[in-house]
Formats: sequence, structure tokens, C-alpha cells
Amino acid sequence: MMQPMKTRFRKAFKGRIRGTAKGGFSLNFGEFGLKAMEPERVTARQIEAARRALTRHMKRAGRVWIRVFPDVPVSKKPIEVRMGKGKGAPEYWIARVAPGRIMFEVDGVPETVAREAFTLAAAKLPIKTRFVARIAE
Repeated sequence: MMQPMKTRFRKAFKGRIRGTAKGGFSLNFGEFGLKAMEPERVTARQIEAARRALTRHMKRAGRVWIRVFPDVPVSKKPIEVRMGKGKGAPEYWIARVAPGRIMFEVDGVPETVAREAFTLAAAKLPIKTRFVARIAE
């Protein structure tokens, strides 16, 4: 599972995801991509599950790029602990995904295989996504 080696601060504020993606909204590496259509916090486990679904369907042919990284810690207090006494310990890592962000890219496989693989990967994610393809030049 992905997580940063070290961070500047151990705990982060929740924050809000407002507006559209400021970067990472165009295909840079592969021929096909999976674009997020709504704002959401995507966990490292969800990213890993989507990646596994992609590579399994493609039968390890082609290449996959993961364009999001879970770098925000989410803290949680233990079960049955009373309110107060500070913030809980970091529990898992998330990536804040804005609408328009390309989450995965694929190259080296036919469009039909890529489309089906992205459908399987999108089922593992908590957001609406769209299949995008590079425009032939």
C-alpha cells in the first residue's frame, strides 16, 4: 500500500475539496485514462484495489501509471473512548481527488481491453469516473 516515507506534520486537518483539478487533468503518459468526475477522499486501499483490478484484467500486458498519491493522514480515535483528550492517532492515508483529475493511465493494450479494465477499476473507487482516450493527431 502507498504512503509517504515521512511527512512534515504527523496529523492533518480534514480540509475540503473545492473546485476542479489545478493539475493532472490531461493524459501525459498513456493512451487511455480514468478521470475523476467528483471530489472525494480516496484511500490507499481503494487505489491499490483499483490497481490490482486493472493489472489483472490486462493480464500484466501494457503499462499502468498511478497519477494520485495518498499523502494525507486520517486520524481516528479508538473504539469506546470518551470525547476529549486530544486528536486520535493516524489510522490510514488518503489522496484528495478533485473533479477532472486523471487517476490512472494505461498504454500498450487495445481500447476494448483498457475500457473493460477501467470499468473494473472504477467499481473499486468511491467516485464517478470517466474513460478518456488520447485524441489521434
